[in-house]
Amino acid sequence: MNIFTKRYEEMGEKISFIKIPRTIRVNTTKISATNLKERLEKKGIEVEKVPFVKNAFYIRSYFNIVSSPEYLLGLFYIQDAAAQIPVDVLKPKGLVLDGFAAPGGKTTQLAEFCDVIAVEQKKERFTALENNLERLGIRNCIGYQMDFRSVNEKFDYILVDAPCSGNFMLEGKQWFKKNSMRRIEERARLQKELLSHAINLLNKDGVLVYSTCSLEPEEDEFVLQYALDNFNVKLEKIDCIGDPGFTAVFGKKLDKSMTFARRLWPHKTGTIGFFIARLRKC
Repeated sequence: MNIFTKRYEEMGEKISFIKIPRTIRVNTTKISATNLKERLEKKGIEVEKVPFVKNAFYIRSYFNIVSSPEYLLGLFYIQDAAAQIPVDVLKPKGLVLDGFAAPGGKTTQLAEFCDVIAVEQKKERFTALENNLERLGIRNCIGYQMDFRSVNEKFDYILVDAPCSGNFMLEGKQWFKKNSMRRIEERARLQKELLSHAINLLNKDGVLVYSTCSLEPEEDEFVLQYALDNFNVKLEKIDCIGDPGFTAVFGKKLDKSMTFARRLWPHKTGTIGFFIARLRKC
């Protein structure tokens, strides 16, 4: 029994590897979901609507869809269904800051609803962001290759899809060899710093969505508790799939509003592991 098996049992869950169907998000700036579905089905691709996010399909194809004209024309983006939820939860208007933008899935999704300032620090990841913005034909986004902590403008909407340790559905059994409590705690310290900076950038009554693809409370609920303890913010109810966030775990009691957050366990949601919460600055 590895340390994570024991930890997940304490959380009342289990490590369960499932087969996740390939999922795409329609680029509605170029095509409607109905028209894309028709085009893909004519090529013999099986297309099924994802029931819990907008404009997303599960697909099954006998060929690699990245070679299809529809992909090359930017009519869709390959993106797990869980990763599409944060934008739906944020519901941005006007202008939004995407603090950790590469490779561009959420950035290009945000651009369907509002103008976007996209920030990415690493050069190779910023290049991937640029490529996806070009392929999908996004014209209402400005990208900056810079450290998020150097941003000093104020915003009404901010997306913090924080750098995290990931989860076993992303890397398989290798994830357990790669990760340790030390690495998770290091990530958690960084996440607290990044979220703190994001809250300082948020206008009063502004909204921030915090998300990770980690299932570790240290990177999820504990980070939010730090924000609640140190800033004038509150958690808001969100309408999406997933279990409520923990209010008590590993011997720690947390704010009762933590139930407003959502944990997406792969074996329950048919997605990669994910955590999502919506904060408002008071």
